[in-house]
Amino acid sequence: MPTNTSPADLYRHSLRLLLDKNIPAWVGLWAEHGTMEFPFAPAGWPQRLEGRAAIAAYMRDYPDHIDLHDFPDLRIHQTTDPGTIVVEMRGVGRMVETGAPFDMTYIAVVTAQDGRFTSYRDYWSPLAVQEPGTNFTGSSAR
Repeated sequence: MPTNTSPADLYRHSLRLLLDKNIPAWVGLWAEHGTMEFPFAPAGWPQRLEGRAAIAAYMRDYPDHIDLHDFPDLRIHQTTDPGTIVVEMRGVGRMVETGAPFDMTYIAVVTAQDGRFTSYRDYWSPLAVQEPGTNFTGSSAR
């Protein structure tokens, strides 16, 4: 993405890549030392990922576990910091292994600089995915 890409446009582009199941391109939107946090992660689940490599490893198998179809109800809120947005949305699709519906509500605080994500705090409930011992990507808890 161009370095002057707004955080909101970068985020919208990232959602398109997730729907296209293009995880390598999605990871490419991250700054080398970006961080991803999960403040509500239960014990034994990752609470913080540091660096693009850790984020890539976490997301690698995402399409094998969750088949995303849409992100309805997307609302992006600007903040007083031009590099930070607050996002409200739903992710809908199906769980690949079981075929069960996937419908998750998310709130994220996202910071970007020079056209790359630098920080992503993901406020979602991992308990909403009814597969014990899995995180939102469906891979084993780390």
